[in-house]
Amino acid sequence: MRLLASFASKGPMQLGLIVNPIAGIGGRVGLKGSDGAEIQRLALELGAIPLAGERAAAALEVLRPLAGEMELLTAPGPMGEDVARQCGFVPRPLPLSLKKRGQTTAEDTRQAARAMREAGVNLILFAGGDGTARDIYEAIGNDFPVLGIPAGVKIHSAVYAVTPRSAGELAADFLRGRRLRLQEAEVLDLDEDSYRAGRILTRLYGYLTIPYRREAVQNQKVPTPESEAVQAQAIAAEVIEQMQPDMAYLLGPGTTTRAVAEALGLPKTLVGVDIICRGELLAADVGERQILDMLDQRPLGLIITPTGGQGFLLGRGNQQISPDVIRRIERKNILVICLASKIAMLRGRPLLVDTGDSETDRLLSGYLPVITGYHEKIIYKVAS
Repeated sequence: MRLLASFASKGPMQLGLIVNPIAGIGGRVGLKGSDGAEIQRLALELGAIPLAGERAAAALEVLRPLAGEMELLTAPGPMGEDVARQCGFVPRPLPLSLKKRGQTTAEDTRQAARAMREAGVNLILFAGGDGTARDIYEAIGNDFPVLGIPAGVKIHSAVYAVTPRSAGELAADFLRGRRLRLQEAEVLDLDEDSYRAGRILTRLYGYLTIPYRREAVQNQKVPTPESEAVQAQAIAAEVIEQMQPDMAYLLGPGTTTRAVAEALGLPKTLVGVDIICRGELLAADVGERQILDMLDQRPLGLIITPTGGQGFLLGRGNQQISPDVIRRIERKNILVICLASKIAMLRGRPLLVDTGDSETDRLLSGYLPVITGYHEKIIYKVAS
């Protein structure tokens, strides 16, 4: 990120709202993304429920005290207007027509962003993932204030608030004229086909300008250097000692969790969730439904690692581990593992949970032990 200036919104309050209604739809069913009509069709066939509207609603709830003071311009129908009305706002939908009847496209997002910039809104608030951030950047460039409501699967980009509520709070402060830093933040995206095949290919597309407060905005995701493989092996040795021999475990995505599988002589889906029981792989690359079915048969533990640079334990790239799943796993059976270098990169910021359910987030908040090596652990704060 690059600091631009301190800035206060001026003039009458006008907020633009864009919702990508299919953002994140592939997460809980284990599809590792939502790009492309075929993936979206498959997600719906697997029982996926669109959640981007709920995420946008959580941000708008914080903005309700400003409803009588600001004008809310929205993209039409499911791209913003519908959720705004559901939240008690009286929005002014832009006179745009969706490119495909009943289906939104990237061009719809770009068209809406350009129209809001031309209308002179103070801030564009958008709900989506990395693909949506790319569309906003391609439409308006990096010299207009925007802010992302996290609703995607991966979210490597640094243009998003840490939670929908944080997005609402930051947008409210900006619109009220409270002085905030404007900062350029990275727009990153993965090649989803490579990601599904276990190869992480990230590309920097550009920068968007966001109102910034350190604790409210997420960092960009940072990959694990290969040089830290030895430390990951030490963590794996400690985890294996702590695993109960008769318990099966959900093994979350990541190179650090992969080290656990390798130490057990098991294959690991790098960017998926697997179920293991010491020396056996019970199920690979599972979705929420498969996990719940397994929980009907036996108790499960959970082994997870936070996203590098961001510190998200849950809610980024592992939505298969849903609130319904988490509520059925005892807190004592959650093993958090993390390289010490990744903890240091947080610079004192807490680990984060953003499951989409506030009660589940509260259950996970507080302090958890984090395994950082063989017979080494720290107690670290978790926040929502």
